[in-house]
Amino acid sequence: MVNIPQPHLPAGLPDPAALAAMASSLFQALPGQAAPGAQFPANMAPPGSPLSSPAGFGPGVPGTPIPQGQIPGTNLLPSSPSQVLNLGNRAPALLPEAQAGNGVPDKLLSAVPGYDPRVGGVLQGVPEASGSPFYFVAEKLGPPQGAPSSLDALSSQPFQPPAVPTASVPKAPPVPKSTPAFYFVDAVTLPNGHVTPATPGAREVPAYQGGAHPAFDVHGVRRDFPILAEKVHGKPLVWFDNAATTHKPQSVIDRIAYFYEHENSNIHRAAHDLAARATDAYEGARERVRKFINAPDVNEVIFVRGTTEAINLVAKSWGGQHVGEGDEIIVSHLEHHANIVPWQQLAAAKGAKLRVIPVDDSGQVLLDEYRKLLNDRTKIVAVTQVSNALGTVVPVKEIVELAHRAGAKALVDGAQSISHMRVDVQDIGADFFVFSGHKVFGPTGIGVVWGKREVLEDMPPWQGGGNMIADVTFEKTVFQPIPNKFEAGTGNIADAVGLGAAIDYVNKVGIENIARYEHELVVYGMKALGAIPGVRLIGTAADKASVMSFVLAGYSTEEVGKALNEEGIAVRTGHHCAQPILRRMGVETTVRPSVAFYNTFTEIDQMVAVVKRLASARRNG
Repeated sequence: MVNIPQPHLPAGLPDPAALAAMASSLFQALPGQAAPGAQFPANMAPPGSPLSSPAGFGPGVPGTPIPQGQIPGTNLLPSSPSQVLNLGNRAPALLPEAQAGNGVPDKLLSAVPGYDPRVGGVLQGVPEASGSPFYFVAEKLGPPQGAPSSLDALSSQPFQPPAVPTASVPKAPPVPKSTPAFYFVDAVTLPNGHVTPATPGAREVPAYQGGAHPAFDVHGVRRDFPILAEKVHGKPLVWFDNAATTHKPQSVIDRIAYFYEHENSNIHRAAHDLAARATDAYEGARERVRKFINAPDVNEVIFVRGTTEAINLVAKSWGGQHVGEGDEIIVSHLEHHANIVPWQQLAAAKGAKLRVIPVDDSGQVLLDEYRKLLNDRTKIVAVTQVSNALGTVVPVKEIVELAHRAGAKALVDGAQSISHMRVDVQDIGADFFVFSGHKVFGPTGIGVVWGKREVLEDMPPWQGGGNMIADVTFEKTVFQPIPNKFEAGTGNIADAVGLGAAIDYVNKVGIENIARYEHELVVYGMKALGAIPGVRLIGTAADKASVMSFVLAGYSTEEVGKALNEEGIAVRTGHHCAQPILRRMGVETTVRPSVAFYNTFTEIDQMVAVVKRLASARRNG
């Protein structure tokens, strides 16, 4: 630090330190000024921050709001069209790049702690700032001081920060890990009369800032999804087709746009800056996936196009090497065609047999019958974690354990579970876990195979070409280690980055919070639909997620879907690529509403009203 000489003052005047103290006291006494030690909201620059004022607008001023949608520190005028991500209103700042020893810029830095604009969120290994403006982070129950009292902090819409308090408020005590961090801590009576059950142990949940724990703000969440403002036939869109695909929050849309505007390049081996940025963003997304599913090793995460390609990769590579004539493959009756057809093809090619775990009339697998299928010829068991047609939550952990006892490998299809419940691949214990990005609020065309390292390393690559090559001669080829061995050619880089942003968003809301709210929606919806004369619910297992399939007497499923669509309500009708299980239930097609955490009880009421009207019209006709 440079020592600046103090000017000589005439005798008799207070010394400079006393003058400074007096000035500080006066400043703090002015209206709207922060008291010493006050915390600034997450979208206001703290004293001394490089974000205190964008370059070109004068010296930094503590507490100056960061301009929404701008890159501070780059001399941008307020009217500049340059956009950056909006993740909790913390815009990234582009600082001078660190120079490597060879003079090539090493990396792009951010002035915001824990944020990297290349990968769109909190850096792995960097702890969240204590002033995070989100409710459900780790064990926190309430918004920190100065944050908005909803999920607006996640919204694409900027919020006006509240006045800085004149004194800091003590933080709430941490919640014991045994206490569920759910939002409905007490029973809540909805306007339509439905009563949500109270969370167990709710009375032991500490209050924050002297108030009760806030309810889940679904309207704050909905503002983050621009497509939910669409209208269909003049009616607000009600999206009950989440089992087919989920919508994307603004942060994901912005992250993909940012990639193409600032980072677009092929990855890994180019000697230029954009390639470094693209590589960091792509590999940052891989790390986000690893952490999200609690995989032990980031190199066990392989990017593919989706769940279908993921299962085909395992069937063609692992299955082609390990399944032979007379061997057996086990699937359940609940499976999507994507978890049936590749195994059928493998069995036909190898002379193996496909065996099926039966289900009961509610749509739950029969574990006793499954045990009877296992034998020393069983090579792999492939089951869904949640049925896309019925919503049944399958006891995959027990299924995997039994498979391993028989010496078989196990694959879990997580396409329908990944957005509805906490997934821990180490706890499940399977050898493979697969899912699609577009089912978890990410882009289409990107998916994941996770596999145990020793299993993946033993598998041959299933495609050949660029990116998976270490060395090629006309005599032989040496392949890259995992995961590159299974990522031939140019991957879907931008959408992998988008998937990483989707995972960031889900983490901010909290997957347990999502699961709790969606469970209430499903319980409410199943009860309301089941009470309508002529409705038959298809899939009534005690443990369900998202899906509420039904048929209505006197109507084809297509007719019901069309009537709902006329009211702006989107549902899926048909066989849902799961014909075997629907036929087991005695139907060819169903109407399949499926919910996500941005849906509401009011939307369920709208759907039920249409079905009631149809039922009444048919009875009276």
